[in-house]
Amino acid sequence: MRIALASDHAGFSLKEKLRRKLEAERHQIIDCGNFNDERSDYPDWGRKAAEEVASSRADRAIVVGGSGIGMCIVANKVQGVRAAVLRDEEDARLSREHNDANVACLGERVTDDVTAIRLVDLFLKTPFSGGRHESRVAKIE
Repeated sequence: MRIALASDHAGFSLKEKLRRKLEAERHQIIDCGNFNDERSDYPDWGRKAAEEVASSRADRAIVVGGSGIGMCIVANKVQGVRAAVLRDEEDARLSREHNDANVACLGERVTDDVTAIRLVDLFLKTPFSGGRHESRVAKIE
């Protein structure tokens, strides 16, 4: 799977851990930045990752900030993106099954590494249910 990754300074450490894990699983990673933990603005990085998904250069994106909320807001401004903040397994599963989310938003300050890895695994492996959810997702566009 082609996965775009992005973070601001507050999410950089978790982004790097996720990048190493996903590369080890042989996913193709498109690193949209930030490339260090120096202060930066989340809209710059979150938009880049969302645009990778919108243009079909990436199948999914994972964006990491302090809380994930700002990243989610900016990602959802990009046409064709359906971003969701993931706090627990239910969020990860339902965002895919019901909403066909294509961008996962995580917060390094609010989600520990083990949980974040579990949420990303679930997000990447859960298929869209389709059916009654298809018309609802179509209305988003």
